[in-house]
Amino acid sequence: MAEDLVAEIEALEDKLADAKRAINSRFIGQERVVELTLASLLCGGHALLIGLPGLGKTRLVETLSTVMGLDGNRIQFTPDLMPADILGSEVLETGADGSRAFKFIQGPIFCQLLMADEINRASPRTQSALLQAMQEKAVTVAGETRSLAQPFHVLATQNPIEQEGTYPLPEAQLDRFLVQIDVAYPDRKTEKDILLATTGTEDAQAHQVFDPETLMAAQTLLRRMPVGDAVVEMILDLVRAFRPAEPSAPERVRETVAWGPGPRAAQALMLTVRARALLEGRLAPSPADVLNMARPVLVHRMALTFSARARGEDLGAIIDEVAAGLTPSEAAA
Repeated sequence: MAEDLVAEIEALEDKLADAKRAINSRFIGQERVVELTLASLLCGGHALLIGLPGLGKTRLVETLSTVMGLDGNRIQFTPDLMPADILGSEVLETGADGSRAFKFIQGPIFCQLLMADEINRASPRTQSALLQAMQEKAVTVAGETRSLAQPFHVLATQNPIEQEGTYPLPEAQLDRFLVQIDVAYPDRKTEKDILLATTGTEDAQAHQVFDPETLMAAQTLLRRMPVGDAVVEMILDLVRAFRPAEPSAPERVRETVAWGPGPRAAQALMLTVRARALLEGRLAPSPADVLNMARPVLVHRMALTFSARARGEDLGAIIDEVAAGLTPSEAAA
């Protein structure tokens, strides 16, 4: 590895450690959630946060906007939300001389960090308004394509227990999210720290560590990180193991999985294992990073069969089980 690349990675690792400390000062005791969210930003991707109300998802996104120096907007998704409420629309404007012309009014999607709050409450028509933005970093309104700000990231939240009045995200849109992040209840000690930190007269304030240009440079640097052949082979073996039609798929997968992840999942793993190595202060990813990132990268890109759902099978547990049985030596073979 070139010496200048090593120096750049080490300098970035110091900034990431500072960013993690700044985020954890306001979003207490959820290191795994912070790690995965930062990883998605480093990879230039989007994240889907799944958790019950009141677990700090909105607070996390607000803190990230400050720490990463990004222009942020928040959209509360509701059943009556329309695509124009997100993308913007053209209005007829009359000039001082009486002339009239259409003027485009930008919607809240024209930002760098968009929080799509309770995204599954909006209708499929409105959900689909985000598809082009998430994939192409642009939107088309009235036949004209307009580029979004760079960088552009979507952090969407979803309440797992609300079913009435919700519209499940289609598989094509789920696949656009780099990772699914499960936000769980805090443990007792963490909850006590949260109580003490948030119910006083003063609230902790995060400070800016990155800016848009520095973040985009970090995203480019991440793609220059070397990945060993053993890690690449392990990623391929892991993704292909969850396709039930593959001859090499384990019996456990064939019995429970209806359809598995596509090539975008392998691309996501290649990026996120590098991001985890950076966040851990290492110069290259290891097989352990593949195992660590398997669940958040794959869980929303697969589906259980009807019989597996009827038995109460858990997709995340199946991913952990199959991934744990995959060793680097097997992947290399």
